[in-house]
Amino acid sequence: MDQLDPAIRGVLSSILTKYDGGPKTGIFTDGSCQINPGKGGWGVVQVSQDEIICEKAGFAEQTTNNRMELVAMIEGLRLLDPKVEYEIFSDSQLVVNTLNKWAQNWAKLGWKRRTGEIANIELVQEAYALFLDRPLAKVRWIKAHNGEKWNEYADTLASLYLR
Repeated sequence: MDQLDPAIRGVLSSILTKYDGGPKTGIFTDGSCQINPGKGGWGVVQVSQDEIICEKAGFAEQTTNNRMELVAMIEGLRLLDPKVEYEIFSDSQLVVNTLNKWAQNWAKLGWKRRTGEIANIELVQEAYALFLDRPLAKVRWIKAHNGEKWNEYADTLASLYLR
């Protein structure tokens, strides 16, 4: 991420001056798609006391917004030491509910749902395995496009592929 084009770095810097709300410590994840399905991206930023510790972003040529949200969560979980208590924020209720509510039951049922197949099952299984491996991690929902600085930053990282 350090070799970002100066114009892109400028866009990210503007997020830091434009927004101030929201949590100051945590991992913030986001995924997006230009057209769903279509070209998509994901972004992750880890912050401590309002300072960036790490940022990551990536893209896929043909994907969906839900896949990018799951990839962002996977990358965020990978940043965590399993022995450290940390909050991970996502504006995707699907991702948050998958990890906090649904995946446990799906795993018990042999990775099946009563109402049909589980979409993006390989990503769901990977995210859930990482989540279980980090018992002190708390996955929290954060409202999108609400002026929460680090969520806006992760959103911008996720959309870098458009620039």
